[in-house]
Amino acid sequence: MEAILEKYKSIAEGDVSVWFKVTTVDEFPEDGGLCIKYKDKQIAVFNFTRKNKWYACQNVCPHKMEMVLSRGMLGDSEGIPKIACPMHKKTFSLETGENLNGDLDAIATYPVKIKDGFVFVGFEE
Repeated sequence: MEAILEKYKSIAEGDVSVWFKVTTVDEFPEDGGLCIKYKDKQIAVFNFTRKNKWYACQNVCPHKMEMVLSRGMLGDSEGIPKIACPMHKKTFSLETGENLNGDLDAIATYPVKIKDGFVFVGFEE
């Protein structure tokens, strides 16, 4: 199980060497997410319309190792944009990956940019 989590590592925008073109902005639900595959990783990408921001993180929830975060519930905790796992409601900051419940390790987060109507997610490799 731990091997699954080892392949996910947060990336700062300054460390991006590959901007992976996902799809058009119009393909995303407002205030919702989609799962994409990049190499051997599943990545959850969110259009947080209420905040006019885009976020990406690993799709696997470290609680029960299920690939479900893209179907989670977007929200806000004291100004921190968050995703709640749809299975057991474990919540994570979409900015830092921090587990806001305080009982799990952080999840990996990835930079997102919008260019010419397309969504791009940043990776190191």
